Amino acid sequence: MDLLSSMKMYVAVVEGGSFAAAANRLDVSRAMVSKQMQKLEEHLGTRLMNRTTRRLSMTETGRAFYERSAQIVADVEEAEQIAGQMTRMPQGVLRVTIPLSYGQHRLAASLGAYTQAYPLVQLDIALSDRKVDLVEEGFDVAIRIGALPQSDLIAKKLGAIHSIACAAPAYLARSGTPLTPADLGNHACLAYSLTGGGADWRFESPDGPVIVPIAGPIKADNGDIIRLAAIGGAGIAFQPGFIVDDDIAAGRLVRVLPGWQSAELGVYAVYPSRKHLSAKVRTFVDFIAAALTA
Repeated sequence: MDLLSSMKMYVAVVEGGSFAAAANRLDVSRAMVSKQMQKLEEHLGTRLMNRTTRRLSMTETGRAFYERSAQIVADVEEAEQIAGQMTRMPQGVLRVTIPLSYGQHRLAASLGAYTQAYPLVQLDIALSDRKVDLVEEGFDVAIRIGALPQSDLIAKKLGAIHSIACAAPAYLARSGTPLTPADLGNHACLAYSLTGGGADWRFESPDGPVIVPIAGPIKADNGDIIRLAAIGGAGIAFQPGFIVDDDIAAGRLVRVLPGWQSAELGVYAVYPSRKHLSAKVRTFVDFIAAALTA
């Protein structure tokens, strides 16, 4: 019995949820899948799945065998991918999720340049500040900003950013200019709701971090909405430089608390660790990293 082929088929059955789904995925008959699974259980001397007329469910042994088999199958596929890397051109659909404002301000031109460099790849870009589940939602790569939670995903650091406080000249003329972070308690602050609910701002200083509770008339889950509200004079924004740098340079916004900024926020490319790193993922991550460095 070809044990590796049987392991691949078992992984397909578990991930597809049925013999029929595995047969369709592997382009074989349902009967062949059923027969191969029976032989695999006989070879192992244990039951891997409980079968009913409606569903399949893994036994405890079956679940442990699946987890190891899935990793082995992924490793074999990666070895095959690496062996052929030099002769294969990146191609196919590459699904990428990117924070909305970061994609618009920093990556739009690079995305176009990538497709010119690799014309056989079709980018499917989802701009959203929501933290998507890459595996569940079928994404190949995510660009993420800030601290990453513990997970089985692989992350490659692409760069770093800082958030800075700024406001429109009209707002500062009307309400005054804060001189220390503590002064923000007397100001209208425009909160980004996806960072701890927007309840406080955290600044770095030589003596360590300073956390300031803030309040104001607007809270939003998108940095460009905060930026436009600040330009309109609604209050003080605390946003990454890639969102507000051009407005500060043009005078639409004025930096306040110039000696203070946020801690460094890493920018990462994140992708599932269980899948072999395809040519399209590898070239995309390397291309974006080089573009951001430049």
